[in-house]
Order: sequence, then structure tokens, then C-alpha cells
Amino acid sequence: MRDGGELLCPSCGRSYEGAERFCDRCGVPLTHSDQFDPGINDAHRRARMVKPQLSEGRLVRVVGARNQVEGEFIQGMLLEQGVPSILRRSAGFDVPDFLAAGPRDVLVPQSGVITAREVLLQAELISPEPPGPPVSPIRLMVGLLAALAIGVLIVWGVTQVLA
Repeated sequence: MRDGGELLCPSCGRSYEGAERFCDRCGVPLTHSDQFDPGINDAHRRARMVKPQLSEGRLVRVVGARNQVEGEFIQGMLLEQGVPSILRRSAGFDVPDFLAAGPRDVLVPQSGVITAREVLLQAELISPEPPGPPVSPIRLMVGLLAALAIGVLIVWGVTQVLA
């Protein structure tokens, strides 16, 4: 700790002289008064880290996480670079008994996608190839119906040959 100067408790805001190290009331380590702003809580501190130019546009999925903890870790990495993000459950997965379990999608605003991909590439959480376009549901259904029709024709042909 530095010599001299007023020390403050970040929890209750009580001031102490330079000899103290912990708050008598809270037990929290004291900080120097020039590092402490009682009007700023954790939510404000996180909001100050966001770069406004990276918070514009619609939300885009940049990566998937295996669970909520991993998703929050990824959010923290993105926030360090000024990219705001939102964590949501992946579609089709719901386990009400285990709220932190299950895959999550990490979404960022359109203007922050490039920066987010760079951060995730450095952390080796995504591959260098850009993600392919999503398959449309209609195209998927047409492909499945075509495969089913071919399967039916093969079964019908085999039954004709054996008959």
C-alpha cells in the first residue's frame, strides 16, 4: 500500500487513516480515495467499459458456450475489449431444474462482430473460417423429403425384384 493519504471502504464508504488495511464494519480491504467513487457500482463500471461504436445494430450470434459459466467468461473477455454482449439459452434446450446447465448463445451488436471475432480467435474459441450461411428450414425440409422419396423408391424396387 502507498504511504499516506486517506483510505476508504469500497463497501460502506467509511474513511480511515493510512495505518488501517481493512474496514472495521465490513471487513473489506480498503482502497485509496483517488481510486474510489462511491456513486459507481459494478453495473456502472461495466457499462463504462463498453465502446459506443461497438454497440450499434441488430444482435448477431458470434459463438456458443457449453453452459452459463462459460458464456459469462466469454462475455467478460469481450467486455475487456469494449464489446457489449448478451447471453441467451440456445434454441431447443430447456432444463428448468438446472438453470445454469445447457448451451448458451453469445450475441453481440452488428458493429461489434469483427472485434468480437478477433478476441475469440485470439482465445482459440472459434475457427478462423467465417461461419457458413444458415440452412433455411424450407430447403432442409425439401432435402429430407427427397431423401425419403429415394428411400421409398429403393424399397419398392427391391420388393419388385424379389416378387
